[in-house]
Amino acid sequence: MTLMQAARAHDRTGPLRQEKIAVPEPGPRDVLVKVAAAGLAPSLMKLLARGSFRHLPAVPGHEIAGTVTAAGSEVDAALVGERVRVHPVLACRACRFCRSDREQLCPSAAMIGHGAHGNGPMPLYERYHDGGLAEYVRAPSWLVDVLPAAVGFDVGAKTHDLGNAVRALKCADLPPGGTLVITAATGTMGTATVKLAPFFGAARLVLVGRSAERLDAVRALSALPAETVALDELGPGWEDEHTLTARLRALVPDGPDAVIDFLPQGGGTAQALAALAPGGTLVHMGGNRTPLPCSARDLQHHCRRIVGTRGCTRTDTAAALDLLGSGALRADELITHRFALDDVNAALTALSSRDEPIWMAVVNP
Repeated sequence: MTLMQAARAHDRTGPLRQEKIAVPEPGPRDVLVKVAAAGLAPSLMKLLARGSFRHLPAVPGHEIAGTVTAAGSEVDAALVGERVRVHPVLACRACRFCRSDREQLCPSAAMIGHGAHGNGPMPLYERYHDGGLAEYVRAPSWLVDVLPAAVGFDVGAKTHDLGNAVRALKCADLPPGGTLVITAATGTMGTATVKLAPFFGAARLVLVGRSAERLDAVRALSALPAETVALDELGPGWEDEHTLTARLRALVPDGPDAVIDFLPQGGGTAQALAALAPGGTLVHMGGNRTPLPCSARDLQHHCRRIVGTRGCTRTDTAAALDLLGSGALRADELITHRFALDDVNAALTALSSRDEPIWMAVVNP
Protein backbone atom coordinates (compact mmCIF):
# COMPACT_ATOMS: atom_id res chain seq x y z
CA MET A 1 0.00 0.00 0.00
CA THR A 2 1.37 3.38 -1.02
CA LEU A 3 1.04 6.13 1.57
CA MET A 4 0.73 9.90 1.24
CA GLN A 5 0.74 12.86 3.58
CA ALA A 6 -2.65 14.46 4.30
CA ALA A 7 -4.15 17.02 6.66
CA ARG A 8 -7.32 15.49 8.11
CA ALA A 9 -10.21 16.70 10.24
CA HIS A 10 -11.33 14.16 12.83
CA ASP A 11 -13.99 16.16 14.64
CA ARG A 12 -15.73 19.53 14.54
CA THR A 13 -13.15 21.29 16.69
CA GLY A 14 -9.43 21.43 16.99
CA PRO A 15 -6.64 21.59 14.40
CA LEU A 16 -6.23 19.38 11.36
CA ARG A 17 -3.95 16.41 11.91
CA GLN A 18 -0.96 15.63 9.71
CA GLU A 19 -1.18 11.91 8.91
CA LYS A 20 0.07 9.25 6.54
CA ILE A 21 -2.87 7.59 4.80
CA ALA A 22 -3.31 5.37 1.76
CA VAL A 23 -3.24 6.96 -1.68
CA PRO A 24 -6.82 6.56 -2.97
CA GLU A 25 -7.46 4.02 -5.71
CA PRO A 26 -9.28 5.41 -8.78
CA GLY A 27 -12.43 3.57 -9.80
CA PRO A 28 -13.52 2.96 -13.41
CA ARG A 29 -14.74 6.57 -13.92
CA ASP A 30 -12.21 8.29 -11.67
CA VAL A 31 -8.92 10.07 -12.06
CA LEU A 32 -6.13 10.33 -9.53
CA VAL A 33 -4.63 13.81 -9.33
CA LYS A 34 -1.24 14.61 -7.81
CA VAL A 35 -2.04 17.86 -6.02
CA ALA A 36 0.18 20.81 -6.89
CA ALA A 37 -1.97 23.51 -5.26
CA ALA A 38 -4.97 23.51 -2.94
CA GLY A 39 -6.78 26.74 -2.18
CA LEU A 40 -7.66 27.75 1.35
CA ALA A 41 -11.02 29.28 2.26
CA PRO A 42 -11.75 31.18 5.50
CA SER A 43 -15.06 29.32 5.78
CA LEU A 44 -13.44 25.90 6.11
CA MET A 45 -13.22 25.73 9.89
CA LYS A 46 -16.61 27.44 10.33
CA LEU A 47 -18.31 24.81 8.18
CA LEU A 48 -16.48 22.06 10.02
CA ALA A 49 -17.70 23.46 13.36
CA ARG A 50 -21.29 23.60 12.06
CA GLY A 51 -21.24 19.93 11.13
CA SER A 52 -21.36 20.50 7.37
CA PHE A 53 -18.60 17.91 6.89
CA ARG A 54 -20.75 14.79 7.16
CA HIS A 55 -17.98 12.23 6.79
CA LEU A 56 -15.19 12.34 9.37
CA PRO A 57 -12.32 11.85 9.38
CA ALA A 58 -11.92 13.70 6.09
CA VAL A 59 -9.34 15.61 4.08
CA PRO A 60 -10.64 19.17 3.54
CA GLY A 61 -9.82 21.38 0.57
CA HIS A 62 -12.28 22.01 -2.27
CA GLU A 63 -10.00 24.10 -4.50
CA ILE A 64 -7.64 21.72 -6.26
CA ALA A 65 -5.19 21.79 -9.17
CA GLY A 66 -2.56 19.28 -10.16
CA THR A 67 -1.55 16.62 -12.66
CA VAL A 68 -3.55 13.51 -13.53
CA THR A 69 -1.37 10.49 -12.71
CA ALA A 70 -3.87 7.67 -13.25
CA ALA A 71 -7.24 7.14 -14.89
CA GLY A 72 -9.93 4.50 -14.51
CA SER A 73 -10.79 1.94 -17.15
CA GLU A 74 -13.72 4.00 -18.50
CA VAL A 75 -11.77 7.28 -18.67
CA ASP A 76 -9.95 8.63 -21.72
CA ALA A 77 -6.33 7.64 -21.13
CA ALA A 78 -5.24 10.90 -22.79
CA LEU A 79 -6.09 12.66 -19.51
CA VAL A 80 -3.06 11.08 -17.83
CA GLY A 81 -0.34 13.70 -17.64
CA GLU A 82 -2.69 16.65 -18.14
CA ARG A 83 -2.57 19.68 -15.88
CA VAL A 84 -6.08 20.10 -14.46
CA ARG A 85 -8.30 21.79 -11.91
CA VAL A 86 -11.00 19.81 -10.14
CA HIS A 87 -14.48 21.34 -10.14
CA PRO A 88 -15.64 20.55 -6.59
CA VAL A 89 -19.44 20.71 -6.90
CA LEU A 90 -20.98 17.26 -6.62
CA ALA A 91 -24.53 17.19 -7.99
CA CYS A 92 -26.90 14.71 -9.59
CA ARG A 93 -26.66 16.32 -13.08
CA ALA A 94 -30.30 15.40 -13.79
CA CYS A 95 -32.63 17.53 -11.63
CA ARG A 96 -34.22 20.82 -12.71
CA PHE A 97 -31.50 22.80 -10.93
CA CYS A 98 -28.64 20.92 -12.56
CA ARG A 99 -30.31 21.29 -15.97
CA SER A 100 -30.70 25.06 -15.57
CA ASP A 101 -27.16 26.09 -14.52
CA ARG A 102 -28.02 26.09 -10.80
CA GLU A 103 -26.19 22.97 -9.69
CA GLN A 104 -25.46 24.46 -6.26
CA LEU A 105 -29.20 24.11 -5.49
CA CYS A 106 -29.35 20.41 -6.36
CA PRO A 107 -30.86 18.36 -3.48
CA SER A 108 -27.69 16.26 -3.60
CA ALA A 109 -25.34 19.26 -3.69
CA ALA A 110 -22.07 18.85 -1.82
CA MET A 111 -18.46 19.69 -2.47
CA ILE A 112 -15.31 17.64 -2.64
CA GLY A 113 -13.25 18.44 0.43
CA HIS A 114 -15.99 20.65 1.82
CA GLY A 115 -19.49 20.56 3.24
CA ALA A 116 -22.73 18.93 2.14
CA HIS A 117 -25.40 21.52 1.38
CA GLY A 118 -28.38 19.56 0.08
CA ASN A 119 -30.91 17.36 1.85
CA GLY A 120 -31.16 14.55 -0.68
CA PRO A 121 -29.18 11.35 -1.25
CA MET A 122 -25.45 11.93 -1.58
CA PRO A 123 -23.73 8.89 -3.04
CA LEU A 124 -21.09 11.05 -4.73
CA TYR A 125 -20.24 12.85 -1.52
CA GLU A 126 -19.87 9.53 0.27
CA ARG A 127 -17.18 8.56 -2.24
CA TYR A 128 -15.52 11.89 -2.95
CA HIS A 129 -15.64 13.79 0.35
CA ASP A 130 -11.84 13.85 0.67
CA GLY A 131 -10.27 16.97 -0.81
CA GLY A 132 -7.00 18.57 -1.80
CA LEU A 133 -5.04 19.10 1.43
CA ALA A 134 -3.07 15.97 0.62
CA GLU A 135 -0.52 14.79 -1.89
CA TYR A 136 -3.17 13.05 -4.03
CA VAL A 137 -6.93 13.29 -4.51
CA ARG A 138 -9.42 11.02 -6.27
CA ALA A 139 -12.03 12.83 -8.38
CA PRO A 140 -14.78 12.01 -10.87
CA SER A 141 -13.33 12.27 -14.37
CA TRP A 142 -16.23 14.46 -15.53
CA LEU A 143 -15.27 17.14 -13.01
CA VAL A 144 -11.74 17.89 -14.21
CA ASP A 145 -10.95 20.83 -16.47
CA VAL A 146 -7.70 20.91 -18.40
CA LEU A 147 -5.83 24.09 -17.53
CA PRO A 148 -4.85 26.45 -20.35
CA ALA A 149 -1.09 26.68 -20.85
CA ALA A 150 -1.06 30.23 -19.48
CA VAL A 151 -2.67 29.23 -16.16
CA GLY A 152 -0.44 28.02 -13.35
CA PHE A 153 -1.49 25.57 -10.67
CA ASP A 154 -2.01 28.20 -7.95
CA VAL A 155 -4.45 30.24 -10.03
CA GLY A 156 -5.95 27.00 -11.32
CA ALA A 157 -6.78 25.99 -7.77
CA LYS A 158 -8.41 29.38 -7.08
CA THR A 159 -10.49 29.32 -10.28
CA HIS A 160 -13.45 28.37 -8.10
CA ASP A 161 -13.31 31.76 -6.35
CA LEU A 162 -13.01 33.50 -9.70
CA GLY A 163 -16.11 31.55 -10.75
CA ASN A 164 -17.92 32.78 -7.64
CA ALA A 165 -17.13 36.35 -8.70
CA VAL A 166 -18.40 35.60 -12.21
CA ARG A 167 -21.68 34.35 -10.73
CA ALA A 168 -22.10 37.47 -8.58
CA LEU A 169 -21.37 39.77 -11.53
CA LYS A 170 -23.85 37.93 -13.72
CA CYS A 171 -26.50 38.35 -11.05
CA ALA A 172 -25.75 42.08 -10.81
CA ASP A 173 -26.74 42.50 -14.47
CA LEU A 174 -24.94 45.82 -14.76
CA PRO A 175 -25.86 48.16 -17.60
CA PRO A 176 -22.93 49.01 -19.90
CA GLY A 177 -20.88 51.73 -18.26
CA GLY A 178 -22.38 51.03 -14.84
CA THR A 179 -21.07 51.98 -11.42
CA LEU A 180 -20.48 49.04 -9.09
CA VAL A 181 -19.95 49.03 -5.32
CA ILE A 182 -18.00 46.06 -3.92
CA THR A 183 -18.14 45.59 -0.15
CA ALA A 184 -15.54 43.64 1.82
CA ALA A 185 -13.39 44.45 -1.17
CA THR A 186 -10.10 43.51 0.47
CA GLY A 187 -10.93 39.81 0.87
CA THR A 188 -10.68 36.88 -1.51
CA MET A 189 -14.03 37.43 -3.19
CA GLY A 190 -13.70 41.19 -3.25
CA THR A 191 -10.37 41.14 -5.05
CA ALA A 192 -11.61 38.51 -7.52
CA THR A 193 -14.61 40.71 -8.32
CA VAL A 194 -12.39 43.76 -8.81
CA LYS A 195 -10.37 41.87 -11.43
CA LEU A 196 -13.44 40.54 -13.26
CA ALA A 197 -15.69 43.63 -13.14
CA PRO A 198 -14.49 45.15 -16.47
CA PHE A 199 -15.78 42.07 -18.32
CA PHE A 200 -19.33 42.47 -16.99
CA GLY A 201 -20.29 46.05 -17.83
CA ALA A 202 -18.66 47.99 -15.01
CA ALA A 203 -16.96 51.28 -15.85
CA ARG A 204 -16.42 52.61 -12.33
CA LEU A 205 -15.89 50.95 -8.95
CA VAL A 206 -16.43 52.03 -5.36
CA LEU A 207 -14.58 49.74 -2.96
CA VAL A 208 -15.72 49.38 0.65
CA GLY A 209 -13.50 47.78 3.27
CA ARG A 210 -12.17 48.07 6.78
CA SER A 211 -9.06 50.19 6.28
CA ALA A 212 -7.83 52.80 3.82
CA GLU A 213 -4.40 51.18 3.61
CA ARG A 214 -5.80 47.81 2.57
CA LEU A 215 -8.25 49.44 0.17
CA ASP A 216 -5.45 51.38 -1.53
CA ALA A 217 -3.66 48.12 -2.26
CA VAL A 218 -6.83 46.64 -3.79
CA ARG A 219 -7.51 49.78 -5.81
CA ALA A 220 -4.14 49.26 -7.48
CA LEU A 221 -5.50 45.96 -8.86
CA SER A 222 -8.33 47.67 -10.72
CA ALA A 223 -8.25 48.36 -14.43
CA LEU A 224 -11.18 50.74 -13.86
CA PRO A 225 -11.43 54.09 -12.06
CA ALA A 226 -11.98 53.20 -8.40
CA GLU A 227 -12.73 55.13 -5.24
CA THR A 228 -12.67 53.77 -1.71
CA VAL A 229 -14.67 54.01 1.51
CA ALA A 230 -12.88 52.84 4.67
CA LEU A 231 -15.30 51.72 7.35
CA ASP A 232 -12.88 52.49 10.17
CA GLU A 233 -12.93 56.15 9.09
CA LEU A 234 -16.72 56.51 9.26
CA GLY A 235 -16.82 56.95 13.02
CA PRO A 236 -17.91 54.63 15.85
CA GLY A 237 -21.65 55.12 15.24
CA TRP A 238 -21.68 54.69 11.49
CA GLU A 239 -24.01 51.68 11.52
CA ASP A 240 -26.69 53.58 13.47
CA GLU A 241 -26.31 56.91 11.66
CA HIS A 242 -26.45 55.62 8.05
CA THR A 243 -23.02 57.10 7.42
CA LEU A 244 -22.08 54.52 4.78
CA THR A 245 -25.21 55.33 2.76
CA ALA A 246 -24.36 59.03 2.92
CA ARG A 247 -20.74 58.45 1.86
CA LEU A 248 -21.75 56.27 -1.08
CA ARG A 249 -24.32 58.86 -2.19
CA ALA A 250 -21.68 61.61 -1.92
CA LEU A 251 -19.46 59.64 -4.30
CA VAL A 252 -22.32 58.55 -6.60
CA PRO A 253 -25.14 61.13 -6.27
CA ASP A 254 -27.54 59.21 -8.51
CA GLY A 255 -26.71 55.96 -6.73
CA PRO A 256 -24.66 52.99 -7.93
CA ASP A 257 -26.21 50.65 -10.47
CA ALA A 258 -25.30 47.58 -8.40
CA VAL A 259 -23.74 46.48 -5.12
CA ILE A 260 -21.96 43.16 -4.79
CA ASP A 261 -21.95 42.55 -1.08
CA PHE A 262 -19.57 40.20 0.71
CA LEU A 263 -20.04 41.63 4.21
CA PRO A 264 -20.42 38.73 6.68
CA GLN A 265 -22.17 40.72 9.40
CA GLY A 266 -23.48 44.10 10.48
CA GLY A 267 -25.53 46.93 9.03
CA GLY A 268 -23.33 47.69 6.04
CA THR A 269 -25.40 45.51 3.73
CA ALA A 270 -28.58 47.46 4.46
CA GLN A 271 -26.80 50.80 4.06
CA ALA A 272 -25.34 49.79 0.71
CA LEU A 273 -28.82 48.70 -0.40
CA ALA A 274 -30.22 52.11 0.60
CA ALA A 275 -27.63 53.86 -1.58
CA LEU A 276 -28.66 52.05 -4.78
CA ALA A 277 -29.94 53.91 -7.81
CA PRO A 278 -33.57 53.32 -8.81
CA GLY A 279 -33.66 50.02 -10.64
CA GLY A 280 -30.40 48.93 -9.02
CA THR A 281 -29.46 45.46 -7.79
CA LEU A 282 -27.84 44.24 -4.58
CA VAL A 283 -26.19 40.83 -4.89
CA HIS A 284 -25.37 39.25 -1.54
CA MET A 285 -22.78 36.48 -1.15
CA GLY A 286 -21.49 37.23 2.34
CA GLY A 287 -23.74 35.21 4.63
CA ASN A 288 -24.84 38.26 6.65
CA ARG A 289 -27.54 37.34 9.20
CA THR A 290 -28.40 40.94 10.14
CA PRO A 291 -32.04 41.59 9.09
CA LEU A 292 -32.67 44.13 6.35
CA PRO A 293 -34.93 47.02 7.43
CA CYS A 294 -36.50 47.69 4.02
CA SER A 295 -40.10 46.75 3.18
CA ALA A 296 -41.41 45.11 0.06
CA ARG A 297 -42.95 48.47 -0.77
CA ASP A 298 -39.48 50.06 -0.65
CA LEU A 299 -38.28 47.57 -3.26
CA GLN A 300 -41.39 48.18 -5.35
CA HIS A 301 -41.13 51.97 -5.13
CA HIS A 302 -37.46 52.06 -6.17
CA CYS A 303 -37.72 49.06 -8.54
CA ARG A 304 -34.72 47.50 -6.81
CA ARG A 305 -33.70 43.86 -6.73
CA ILE A 306 -32.05 41.83 -4.00
CA VAL A 307 -30.38 38.67 -5.28
CA GLY A 308 -28.95 36.06 -2.96
CA THR A 309 -26.49 33.59 -4.44
CA ARG A 310 -24.08 31.01 -3.11
CA GLY A 311 -21.24 29.51 -5.03
CA CYS A 312 -20.70 29.10 -8.73
CA THR A 313 -21.42 26.56 -11.43
CA ARG A 314 -19.27 24.89 -14.06
CA THR A 315 -20.45 27.53 -16.54
CA ASP A 316 -19.05 30.27 -14.31
CA THR A 317 -15.65 28.63 -13.86
CA ALA A 318 -15.51 27.92 -17.60
CA ALA A 319 -15.96 31.65 -18.24
CA ALA A 320 -13.13 32.43 -15.82
CA LEU A 321 -10.85 29.85 -17.44
CA ASP A 322 -11.60 31.25 -20.90
CA LEU A 323 -10.59 34.74 -19.76
CA LEU A 324 -7.45 33.40 -18.08
CA GLY A 325 -6.51 31.26 -21.06
CA SER A 326 -6.89 34.12 -23.53
CA GLY A 327 -4.68 36.39 -21.47
CA ALA A 328 -7.46 38.95 -21.07
CA LEU A 329 -7.53 38.22 -17.33
CA ARG A 330 -4.39 37.89 -15.25
CA ALA A 331 -4.86 36.72 -11.68
CA ASP A 332 -1.40 35.66 -10.48
CA GLU A 333 -1.06 38.80 -8.36
CA LEU A 334 -4.10 37.73 -6.33
CA ILE A 335 -2.12 34.83 -4.81
CA THR A 336 -0.53 36.61 -1.85
CA HIS A 337 0.24 33.65 0.42
CA ARG A 338 1.65 30.18 -0.19
CA PHE A 339 2.04 27.56 2.54
CA ALA A 340 3.49 24.08 2.90
CA LEU A 341 1.10 21.29 3.83
CA ASP A 342 2.81 21.00 7.24
CA ASP A 343 1.84 24.61 7.94
CA VAL A 344 -1.86 24.35 7.10
CA ASN A 345 -3.11 25.05 10.65
CA ALA A 346 -1.03 28.22 10.89
CA ALA A 347 -2.38 29.21 7.48
CA LEU A 348 -6.00 28.70 8.58
CA THR A 349 -5.37 30.76 11.70
CA ALA A 350 -3.93 33.60 9.60
CA LEU A 351 -6.94 33.48 7.28
CA SER A 352 -9.35 33.60 10.18
CA SER A 353 -7.64 36.39 12.10
CA ARG A 354 -7.15 38.69 9.10
CA ASP A 355 -4.33 40.39 11.05
CA GLU A 356 -2.53 40.83 7.74
CA PRO A 357 -4.15 41.30 4.33
CA ILE A 358 -4.61 37.99 2.53
CA TRP A 359 -6.25 38.03 -0.89
CA MET A 360 -5.87 34.40 -1.92
CA ALA A 361 -3.91 31.65 -0.18
CA VAL A 362 -2.86 28.22 -1.39
CA VAL A 363 -1.14 25.17 0.02
CA ASN A 364 1.53 23.50 -2.13
CA PRO A 365 1.82 19.88 -0.89
